Amino acid sequence: MLQMADKQLLHIVIGGELKDVSGAEFRDLDKVEFVGAFPNYDAAHKAWKAKAQATVDNAHARYFIIHAHKLLDPSAD
Repeated sequence: MLQMADKQLLHIVIGGELKDVSGAEFRDLDKVEFVGAFPNYDAAHKAWKAKAQATVDNAHARYFIIHAHKLLDPSAD
């Protein structure tokens, strides 16, 4: 049985070029990059930060952390 500290809280990191930097609409959904699925926020944040820093020269590139555990079980906030 998992202890609370070991509980998996699924986070997903995705990104790509946005149509407009003031929003969150991707320019081309076929080119959205799935960076990965991570067991906790800290691991997802490390992956997000690496991708964000790698694309710093592209003003339209944005990466997002999706708190998938909240989508899978909204009552477990």
